[in-house]
Amino acid sequence: MHANIDQILETMNRFQVDYLLIGGMNFMLRHDPALLTYDVDLWIDDTAENRTRCEEALASLNAEWGPTEADWRMASQWPSGWLSRQSVYSLNSPHGAIDVFRFVPGLVDWHLSRQSSVSEQTAGGVSYCGVNDDDMLKCQLALDASARKPIRVQRLQDKLKGSP
Repeated sequence: MHANIDQILETMNRFQVDYLLIGGMNFMLRHDPALLTYDVDLWIDDTAENRTRCEEALASLNAEWGPTEADWRMASQWPSGWLSRQSVYSLNSPHGAIDVFRFVPGLVDWHLSRQSSVSEQTAGGVSYCGVNDDDMLKCQLALDASARKPIRVQRLQDKLKGSP
């Protein structure tokens, strides 16, 4: 299932979640609309208040998560503070898969990345902030070589060197 990026980002915005769009969706929206990606990767500012707003937004999206298959349930059924349990979450929702990151390998500080982020709008007019090309490349290069997206790395390197 393709993600309904507008619904997910609009909900995050409505709940005033401080997030940066990362990963394939950020690359797709800003560079290659032909790229297929099935999830929305969000790096959130890792404060207790922001995690609470994110939990509320995920509940509003009818997202589901569980640390194990046996513990899988609606986000709304988890007690407040559940997003502090681990550093990365992979959730399902009727609007598509959502990955929430509290930490992103290759990037040092959410606030520094936010300062240099790119403000954009989806084709449907929903505003969002995504990590810039330099940060996208840092994320890719921090991955194990087998997990990297070579085409994405090459396009970002070319873009940063000034190639079309």
